[in-house]
Amino acid sequence: MVLQDLSHLDENAQNCIDDCFEAVQACEWCADECAGHGEEMAECVRLCRDVADIAALCARTCLRQSDYDHGIAEACADACDACADECEQHDADHCQTCAEVLRECAESCRTMMA
Repeated sequence: MVLQDLSHLDENAQNCIDDCFEAVQACEWCADECAGHGEEMAECVRLCRDVADIAALCARTCLRQSDYDHGIAEACADACDACADECEQHDADHCQTCAEVLRECAESCRTMMA
């Protein structure tokens, strides 16, 4: 069985899960790259770590169709937007890539909630 073919999930939920896991990867990479670059990157690191945790939780709750998945998806979308706003302020490739991934994740979370 291929995990992307889980039949109990609709397409919007599956997209949200996939994008959340991608956001986790992008945020962990961005936070790691930004760490050690002083105070100017501290907010980026903090927000990326927050999103990595929230997005992982969002994906897990969506997978099990939790009663809380919509609330967590809303929090994830908001966190993704805040982190993307921060990342877009930095010229580093990892920050720009992270921001792009986070915008897609926020959109997927909101679509899943609709």
